[in-house]
This record gives sequence, C-alpha cells and structure tokens, in this order.
Amino acid sequence: MHVHYDITHTTCYRYSSPVTFGEHRVMFRPRDSHDQRVLATDLQVSPEAVVRMIQDPHSNSVALVTPLGAATELKIVCSFTIEHALSPYPELSLSPSAQIFPFAYSVEERFDLEHYMRPHHDDPEGVLTHWARQFMRTDGPTGTRDLLLNMNQFIRNYFGYAQREQEGTQTPLQTLNLGTGTCRDFALLMMEAVRRLGVAARFVSGYLYDQALDTGNDGGSGSSTIGAGTTHAWLQVYLPGAGWVTFDPTNNLLGSNQLIRVGVARDPGQASPISGNWFGAANAYQGMTATVQVRRVTSGG
Repeated sequence: MHVHYDITHTTCYRYSSPVTFGEHRVMFRPRDSHDQRVLATDLQVSPEAVVRMIQDPHSNSVALVTPLGAATELKIVCSFTIEHALSPYPELSLSPSAQIFPFAYSVEERFDLEHYMRPHHDDPEGVLTHWARQFMRTDGPTGTRDLLLNMNQFIRNYFGYAQREQEGTQTPLQTLNLGTGTCRDFALLMMEAVRRLGVAARFVSGYLYDQALDTGNDGGSGSSTIGAGTTHAWLQVYLPGAGWVTFDPTNNLLGSNQLIRVGVARDPGQASPISGNWFGAANAYQGMTATVQVRRVTSGG
C-alpha cells in the first residue's frame, strides 16, 4: 500500500536592517528510494536567488542557495509531493547469524559500514558503553531485536523531551546527565550507544506525519507524537538480512511508516536542514521561524 503526502517546509530569517547573504545550504528534499518517491518539487526564495542542486557524499539532495541583493528577510519555502510505501511488516527480519547479539558483519559489509560503526563522541570513563550494555541480558542469550527495541523504548519512557533555542546537538554524555533532550539528541544518543556495541548506525533527518495534526482531531490536548510540525530526527541501524532499519527513540517508533527521510549522515552536523551566513550590522539578526506541514492527500494499493 502507498500514500501520497504534500509537504511544505518554510524557513524565515528576519533582520532589523538590510543585510546581504552568502551561500545557504538547504537540505529539505526527501530522498528517493524503493519505499519513497518524489513526484513534484517547488523551491521559492525571497529575495531572488541563484539555486544549484547537488548531491553530497551521502547522496542527499542539497540546494545551494545564493540570495541576490540586500534584504531584511530571507524566506525559503520548499514544497513536495511524495509517494510513500507503507510496510505492513515493520518487524526485524534478520539473517540467522544476526538474531543473537553480539553478531559479526561480513568482511564486505565491514568495509562499507566502517564509518557508521566508529563512534564520533568520546566516552573516556565508559559511561555510555556501560549504559548501552544494560540492555544485554545476563540470564541467557540476548536477542538483537530485543536489545534495540528495549533501548528505543527506554529512551522514550525515561528521558524528557525539551525544546531549546540553541543550535546544534548535545553530546550523548550530556543527554545522559541531563535526562532531557530534543529528537536530535535522542537519535545521537542511541546511535552512539549501538556503535559502542559494535553495530553500524547512521543519523537521519526528515519529516514526521501525524494524523492528529493533519485532521485537527487531537481531542484538544495536543499531539502525542513529538516532532510533527517541524523537522524531525531519528536513526537507522544496519542489520544483516534487514538492511537499514529505522528507530525513532523520541516516539518509540520502529519502521518508517510515519517518517519521511530527507538526509542521512554519520553525524548530526552533516544533516542540518539549513545553514549559511549573512553580512551586516552585528545586532541586525532578529530571529528565525520554521514550520513544516505534512498532509496525507491520497492512498492506493
């Protein structure tokens, strides 16, 4: 079964006096794959800009946007229509050799997955490694599926979601210490934790479909799905026999039925939705607003 989604991603930067802009790197376009196909795209920039489309080393689609002339506002609006396949079987269908943890990748897999297996954040006292190992059973064999599902659910149940204005991502040790974070923080925590266990993982940014926001029928209490209405982040773990498997620890989701991939990367810094620079008075910057709307428009077999 497949569905069609209309996605609109709007970002607006405001300034108190006219400024000029350097090149901006925009990663808004969903990734084409066997389960996700982009049918239509539209990119509007104000002020007028030169736009070049490239693919980065991870094959993400990136728009290089260079605004022309000075302005007090930079507005970037991207619209997409995508066809998204819904899987009725989100379970982990692993190869027999990977069903019990620890397992070993083949030599060929290790060559290709090396950068996704190497931790990117220090753990000098082994705090993160110790935290990750708590999901291994001590009374018998540990199922790979159970380990990952339990870690995914633990983050959802025992960590508090907290928005913050600062750019960037907390380190995994900061997230463990604080017990709170954003979706990017939780994705990085689980990604680095499974890497400490010798399993390949990569960071994913994109959009989240929430039926409650689409229909407005959330009972007046707000959506229980965290991350809808803005950009979202999660991770994928590579498992023999299943390939890249999606985990969203912010919402305890398995599989990509609600998640629309845009960028994949070794580290969150490589999958920023937008980055760039401007030139003007030091105190000119007034702030930024960003909104994402994902609407389900059709479905089919």
